[in-house]
Amino acid sequence: MKLLFASDSFKGSLTSSLTAILLEKAARKVFSEDCECISVPVADGGEGTVDAVISAENGEKIQLKVHGPLMEPVNAYYGSLNMHKAVLEMAAASGLTLVPQELRNPLNTTSCGTGEMILDALNRGFTDISIAIGGSATNDGGMGCARALGVRFLDQYGNELEGRGRDLEKVVSIDISGLDPRIKHTRFTVMCDVTNPLCGKDGATCTFGRQKGGTPDILERLEAGMQNYRDVLIREFGIDADSIRGGGAAGGLGTALKIFLHGEMKSGIDTVLDLIEFDRRLNGVDLVVTGEGQTDWQSCFGKVMQGVGERCKKQGIPAVGLCGSLGEGAEQIFNTGIGSLMTTVNAPMSLEEAIQNAPELYYQGAIRMFRFIKIGMELGKKK
Repeated sequence: MKLLFASDSFKGSLTSSLTAILLEKAARKVFSEDCECISVPVADGGEGTVDAVISAENGEKIQLKVHGPLMEPVNAYYGSLNMHKAVLEMAAASGLTLVPQELRNPLNTTSCGTGEMILDALNRGFTDISIAIGGSATNDGGMGCARALGVRFLDQYGNELEGRGRDLEKVVSIDISGLDPRIKHTRFTVMCDVTNPLCGKDGATCTFGRQKGGTPDILERLEAGMQNYRDVLIREFGIDADSIRGGGAAGGLGTALKIFLHGEMKSGIDTVLDLIEFDRRLNGVDLVVTGEGQTDWQSCFGKVMQGVGERCKKQGIPAVGLCGSLGEGAEQIFNTGIGSLMTTVNAPMSLEEAIQNAPELYYQGAIRMFRFIKIGMELGKKK
């Protein structure tokens, strides 16, 4: 029997790699040596995506210094998968976790560092670049990122703007004559699972601005600025950013990557599974085990279990989930190709207790799961 382990990390307790180690240990205990265990780290395009892809593809970390959200020096890295492919996380350079709570104000933050990472990848000759854009600290419409790649945003006096959130209201023209020419010959894939437009009640500012430190007054000013930015884009390029699916992602970075880099918006989990050649890894596999910290209705919208389940379903391979807990609507995951779910917790307990004892709980849960599977195999032999 050949088993493939492809679980998401359990936030705050278990990495994707550790789940694989514990699953193999449990499988060997239940099935003895009568099984082949392979594993692949996975992520959904959010935090940990670069690390998962590097691990799965034996890639290399490329370290570099960039400007952070407040233009402070930041040590960042991205992944090199081969001579042509690179994978980046916007959060590594422009993420919310890089800004102390007391300094969070989306008027002041910029996506400049993300553009600097892209520039570094271009300088190294990468021509196929995937960018995960979750977890941003910014609401600058992607101006900071684009500026680092040669786009100039000008005010009414012809002065170049820095590309922070506060500059949205000042933009009157955009000069792309200096845009890095290598961009034309590079494929950009944007890992994005939100569909928010640039402006409006469902847009970048109104939906995500508060969590980045925006007060009502700040959000009102940013939204007015974002509408101005949108109107300039329409006037200069004939593109209405509000019609771009996911244009409001990462404070409008989705819009900049689409308009200036011609990036292709794609589901995060699908991009990751393609990067790690997941379909090829399914060859000869009898059962796939996946999972996540908590499974609920949101698990069916661009998360690891959904992506893994759907790939397995297409190839007729059964998949099961081992999860920390089940929330409202967890049963919806069965529609995606996941055949059954089991939780790691074995008694009523607090979240803190579950996290503290996560490795042992996961291991024991895996043993229970594999014992059920073994019984099913034995029943199948009697038919």
